[in-house]
Amino acid sequence: MFAFLLVVHAIIAAALVTVILMQRSEGGGLGMGGSPSGLMSARGAADFLTRATATLATLFVALSIVLAVYAATRRTQTIDTSLARTAPVAQPQTPPAANDTPFGGASTNVADQANRNATAPASNNAVPLAQ
Repeated sequence: MFAFLLVVHAIIAAALVTVILMQRSEGGGLGMGGSPSGLMSARGAADFLTRATATLATLFVALSIVLAVYAATRRTQTIDTSLARTAPVAQPQTPPAANDTPFGGASTNVADQANRNATAPASNNAVPLAQ
């Protein structure tokens, strides 16, 4: 159903673009050439194109709202796993320093802290956006 509505929406969008481009603007545009003695007069064609534009624009907006509501409430059975990691990355564990406190506190030696922080790998769980 969603795919069908999406195709109808694309057709309405293409028809709306076509009708807008067919209208004669002040600069000439891509207006309907030829003589005004055809099937429709210039004024009749302008009225028809104006009404067609308004109708297609209303259908386009209404169908956009319907598609948005349908997409928001649709329950899918599949989950996109394209960015999921296959296995967690194991972080190497560093042994505690000799001068750490027995209850797991940090060392007071600033040089020892700096050495451990420099050798410990930074954990970055962010997914790269571009390669």
